[in-house]
Amino acid sequence: MKLYLLIIYIISCIVFTSCKNNSSINKNNTLEIKDTIKLISIKNTAFYKGNKPYYFVGANYWYGPLIATKSIGDRDRLIKELNLMKEIGIDNLRILVGAEGDGGDSRVHPALQPKQGKYNVDLLDGLDFLLFEMRKRNMYAVLYLNNNWIWSGGMSQYLEWNGYGTAPNPFLEEYSWNDYMNYTKQFHTCKPCKEAYYKHLKFIIGRTNTYTGKKYNEDNVIMSWQVANEPRVLISPNHETAFADWLNETVSIIQSLDSTHLISTGTEGKHGFLQDMEMFERLHENKDIDYLTMHMWPKNWGWYDINNESKSTLTSIEKANNYMNEHIIIAKKLNKPIVMSEFGFPREKESLSINASVENRNTFYNAIFNKIIESKKTNGALAGLNFWGFAGYAKTNEENGKWKHGDDFTADPPQEPQGLNSVFASDITTLELIKKANEKVLNY
Repeated sequence: MKLYLLIIYIISCIVFTSCKNNSSINKNNTLEIKDTIKLISIKNTAFYKGNKPYYFVGANYWYGPLIATKSIGDRDRLIKELNLMKEIGIDNLRILVGAEGDGGDSRVHPALQPKQGKYNVDLLDGLDFLLFEMRKRNMYAVLYLNNNWIWSGGMSQYLEWNGYGTAPNPFLEEYSWNDYMNYTKQFHTCKPCKEAYYKHLKFIIGRTNTYTGKKYNEDNVIMSWQVANEPRVLISPNHETAFADWLNETVSIIQSLDSTHLISTGTEGKHGFLQDMEMFERLHENKDIDYLTMHMWPKNWGWYDINNESKSTLTSIEKANNYMNEHIIIAKKLNKPIVMSEFGFPREKESLSINASVENRNTFYNAIFNKIIESKKTNGALAGLNFWGFAGYAKTNEENGKWKHGDDFTADPPQEPQGLNSVFASDITTLELIKKANEKVLNY
């Protein structure tokens, strides 16, 4: 019994000393942690963690704040998933700050802003908790603040809130993608929409984390702010001027609120600019846009053929390399790093079963990983990857893939078949590829 008490005493002393050296309780009874996590900065075409180049293979984890909540979340799942990602070398997560609207029509539910300017305090707490747990593991967050697409509300929800009628949801039979994009492009010239969005920026960027006592704009766990998920010049080149005005104004506001952290647009690359590389370049010359992004979707872009998977996987790799290369050229020209911040690939025959083969996905992933490994070797401008996406221990309905309120969140947004592009904890071969890639990126 005496030995047992002695052991407990020693452990308590170690824990207390560790906590005392790295944190303290302030007058508001919040835990203030000394910054042992280093700020991510930029020098020419490279990210730096402290004084060392930082290249990464990370993940999209858009739903992290949702499962981090006390009410509808699953913090046990969150902790297991963060631990697993850290174990395979993932230390960079791309995260949705929060959704907007009522969660209808296959949209994210619950939303951070169920009504304009009104916040779900539990989801704010979830975002705080997620960043707190990431800090413990020296992981970095890329936080996107809006969405071009309806699945999280985004720009179309701001338009609904400000008198532009009901958004034409392209996932409903009566509407087309052109209907949706013609509607959504109005956001960039909608004065009350932009004013509401800028108030949201000020609210989030100026927030203080309730678990650490740190303001977001002073917290090194945040690597960067992204203006939006896949903002686009929509329908016509004539839309470029309105888009550019909105983009530059938004970047300027973020810079004024937080001059410490990095800023990127969150774009897909030329695919979001009417396939016009010169437009992509023009819209990223802004000195306050710190790095470039691009996305890659072989299935959505018609590169991958479900009826000829082996051959079209190789075609996808060839086209992916060409797509990356032309964007890397622009990154070098602008003297900025570039990140492939989304890329996804389905399972065999686009199956939703977690037991379906991921051989073709692994082949595609491995080719993309080789690109970042080579870039690290040569101090190249391709500085990071975030695959889409990590679904961890989520449980899905393999029969129909539908998502409904209360179901587990996966990497696939609510309107898409659940499990289609998701990497689960049971995808051992894919996780091994990710781990080996991160080891190579770290050690070269």
